Amino acid sequence: MLVLFETPAGFALFKVLNEGKLQKVEDLWQDFTTSDAARKVVELKAFNKFENTSEALSAATLLIDGKASKGLRKFLQKNCEGETLGVADSKLGNAIKEKLKIDCVHNNAVMELMRGLRNQLTELISGLAPQDLAPMSLGLSHSLSRYKLKFSPDKVDTMIVQAIGLLDDLDKELNTYAMRVREWYGWHFPELTKIVQDNIQYAKAVKLMGNRTDAVGLDFSEILSEEVEAELKEAALISMGTEVSDLDLINIRELADQVLALAEYRAQLYDYLKNRMNTIAPNLTAVVGELVGARLIAHGGSLVNLSKQPGSTVQILGAEKALFRALKSKHSTPKYGLIYHASLIGQAAPRNKGRIARSLSAKTAMAVRYDAFGDTEDNTIGLEQRAKLEARLRILEGKELGKSAGSAKGKPKIEAYDKDRKKGSGALITPAKSYNPASDLVLGNSTGPSKKEEKKEKKRKHEDTEEETGEGHEKEKREKKKKKKAEEAVAPEEPVEESDKKKKKKKKGEEEISENDGEETVGKKEKKKKKHSEEEEATEPEPKKEKKKKKDKKAD
Repeated sequence: MLVLFETPAGFALFKVLNEGKLQKVEDLWQDFTTSDAARKVVELKAFNKFENTSEALSAATLLIDGKASKGLRKFLQKNCEGETLGVADSKLGNAIKEKLKIDCVHNNAVMELMRGLRNQLTELISGLAPQDLAPMSLGLSHSLSRYKLKFSPDKVDTMIVQAIGLLDDLDKELNTYAMRVREWYGWHFPELTKIVQDNIQYAKAVKLMGNRTDAVGLDFSEILSEEVEAELKEAALISMGTEVSDLDLINIRELADQVLALAEYRAQLYDYLKNRMNTIAPNLTAVVGELVGARLIAHGGSLVNLSKQPGSTVQILGAEKALFRALKSKHSTPKYGLIYHASLIGQAAPRNKGRIARSLSAKTAMAVRYDAFGDTEDNTIGLEQRAKLEARLRILEGKELGKSAGSAKGKPKIEAYDKDRKKGSGALITPAKSYNPASDLVLGNSTGPSKKEEKKEKKRKHEDTEEETGEGHEKEKREKKKKKKAEEAVAPEEPVEESDKKKKKKKKGEEEISENDGEETVGKKEKKKKKHSEEEEATEPEPKKEKKKKKDKKAD
């Protein structure tokens, strides 16, 4: 069995002398405590030395990827015929087995053997001193680190992150300085703030003019238009500002110079950022623009990290606080974050901004992945995605008639007045609806009963119900009387000796009770009729009441 060991100086092949010791992995370290004991276990068979640092660097980079270099393949073909090879990386072993047909082994015993070889490497390889091995390993590690950084210098997105951060800082500082110039010079010439709106033009005018009394004799044609220049000169003659000393004007002009210098550097930085974005992320730049794309990369950390995010995350990048606040308070979540500043969302109407943001985030995620992992450096994918988004925006805004998104039921129906007119192959024309005069309502006298008649009917029903209740009470009284008579009949009969006078008195009493009951029922009916007549009089108009009163007086 052979063991392949990589060193900064080259590749070494060691032959295992006693393979039985590999079975006891736990005790294998004891055989490498000294160089003499290590020589009893392994023996150097061959060594392939690197000719220069570049060869060592290329071999090391291929080993990291699990691949064998051309020199290593020749070295193994020459020295590993009919032998099993122990390797430290399983990927490398699979590559050697596929290309060279050499059986490779990777297990715990081989890893423990590698650890022992590393401990006694200088003793087992003759001519390799420790003072030589340390500089070799250090130089190779430095070269490998540089190679990783220089692997794609055009694809280094850290420059974009730094540039967009500096650009945002410059914008803040430039606005602060410009407002300070306006406030400071406004004491001397307050009317200039309304005449010149642009900050850069304001700083140039202040630097050129100095004292406002000198404005009449100066030429502002390179800075301002003719109308603005004439207005400025008129305002300078009648300005209400205070007088300023020459020393103050010198400091104001120096501040104006700072504003102009920052503006010039900001323009240079924007051009640099634009070029870097077109080189590193051309498709992302085509979809959302340079500034928005750079802010997305900076917020994601790098282009690769941003490419790993789904479209829903890209949509709300930069609005994390609003998202978690909405989730905590159970309100609606934000629809967009940094992507809101893209030109396509700015073109959309407020009601369509959410839809366009969702579509744009999906296309942006696709473009970022193509930029991060694609081989080509053109922006064809980004241009195609942007064209689709613009078409989608036109459909939503109604600027272009086309096929709608459709539904599960099929093609939509389009109502039209002209039966013979058709638009497109997918349009289904339905006939126009005819006019139905029967469905109209005519305003006028209604045929239904009036309000007065309805009231009279309600009163009649009320009276009928009361009469029915009165008759029910009379029936109950009669039944009670019958029950009493039946009970008296069942009771024991009185003696025959009772006089006829007592019987006549009882009959008279019963007749009087019946007569009183009849009078009471009649009295109740008369009272009810009086009440109803009074209520009707209250509802009737006043002239009718007066007529009734007159009739009553005549009758008296």
